[in-house]
Amino acid sequence: MNRFHPLSLLLFLLIAAALQAERPNILYIFTDDQSIRTISAYTEAQPWIQTPNIDALAKKGLRFRYSYTGAKCVPSRGNALTGMHQFNYSKETPYWPTNFRSQGYYTGMIGKWHWNVPRYDKAWDWSAVWEHHLPENHKNYYWDQSLRINGKDLLPLKKYSTDAYTDLTIEFLKERAEEPDQPWYFWLCYGAVHGPYTPADRHIGNLSDSPEMVYPKDLWPPRPDKPEHMVDLTMYSPHPETGIPMKGDDTLDAAVKQYHEAVMAIDESVGRIMQALAETGQLENTVVVFTSDQGYAWGQHGFTLKIAPYDANLLAPLIVHWPGKVPADTRSTVPVNGVDLIRTFHSLAGVKPAEKLDGRDLTEILLEPQDRHWDNEPMVQAYVGTMYGGEPQLIAELENAHNTGDWSKFITHKTGIRAWLMLRQGNYKYIRYIYEDYLDELYDLAADPEELSNLAVRPEYHETKMELRALLDAELAKGGAQFISLLPEPRQPY
Repeated sequence: MNRFHPLSLLLFLLIAAALQAERPNILYIFTDDQSIRTISAYTEAQPWIQTPNIDALAKKGLRFRYSYTGAKCVPSRGNALTGMHQFNYSKETPYWPTNFRSQGYYTGMIGKWHWNVPRYDKAWDWSAVWEHHLPENHKNYYWDQSLRINGKDLLPLKKYSTDAYTDLTIEFLKERAEEPDQPWYFWLCYGAVHGPYTPADRHIGNLSDSPEMVYPKDLWPPRPDKPEHMVDLTMYSPHPETGIPMKGDDTLDAAVKQYHEAVMAIDESVGRIMQALAETGQLENTVVVFTSDQGYAWGQHGFTLKIAPYDANLLAPLIVHWPGKVPADTRSTVPVNGVDLIRTFHSLAGVKPAEKLDGRDLTEILLEPQDRHWDNEPMVQAYVGTMYGGEPQLIAELENAHNTGDWSKFITHKTGIRAWLMLRQGNYKYIRYIYEDYLDELYDLAADPEELSNLAVRPEYHETKMELRALLDAELAKGGAQFISLLPEPRQPY
């Protein structure tokens, strides 16, 4: 498909040539489990949420409404390090920052890497890795962390991790300012706001007196038109006297407010980092991308969870800031995913990919976000559980399931969530589960943004459903997927 309009082609080519000449710095801020509902610039936020620094970033840049970065911590980071969908990469897949280094970029990262650690020296000129995979570090999201510096010495952090990461990032920015002729790429991976959602001491209780949260419409089951595992799902119980939703000893309202208090340090950090870029003279030529590994549901569809293929579970903030290049105070409703960002980084940096990249180049959207002709461009996202052996493993597991009738490998969580494939096109979302005799799902997000009504069970939407199913297969085939013929047929509901 030719996405360029004739009237915009010349302008785009001229700007693209300028980008090649400038070779901008790229700062990729990547938080953990942070929903779009945590940012007051997004209309989905609770009314008492205030994130002034991230809002200022959005005011001066481009805000995406539909960002499906990933589905869970590990595969999202695998996507970010390889530029490939989860069903394509394996632990042998090279990291693309290695190629950035070979083509003149200085590369660095800090924080929760969480995919195929350790592989420090090839991808990074400088790294400070929280070795989250080690048992002694697994729960230290906020306090008592140590970072492995360049694969060698351990640096104990003596303060709240979000603040410490920001301090080290600012040191990196100051050092790189002394080498203005070499562009850099820096991946800042905060551990916040992952559970246990511990706020900085200065923010504890800041939201406790705020009004009670607005509860999701389908907090409680049943959900008769959804797949089997969703019909009666709930991760909450009503308080016996008040009926307030509880999880263990905590109210949903209190948990959500604590989660948002932990966001406050991230917001302050964004302000500090932007100030450091300005003070070091690097602001104008640095692309700042703010997002998260995925979103997080708090009561929506009964979940306290990510993973599930619903917007409430997946949508992360995505804000792109680049003065003079990305128009200020603009918005895009084009659905994007994490591998799209990696492809776009290569384009912005003028770096030729050394390996296959699965994403789409979003450069045109960044430069001309009001151009509407991208709206029907299909986007694919996938989650295949704990399979990290690339497509050969997925094919082997599919063949085994067909031969034995045992599809349990494709149940990815104790709630019963199955492995899934998802397509976004226009207002529609189509979800196909990798599980035998299972309902698929179809939602019109313009009419039903909370995904309460599954149109796939309605005969009048049969043609639309089948068209989107075929389009999903076509998009997978376009990327070279070989497992399509092994996908089990969805259940026929009518």
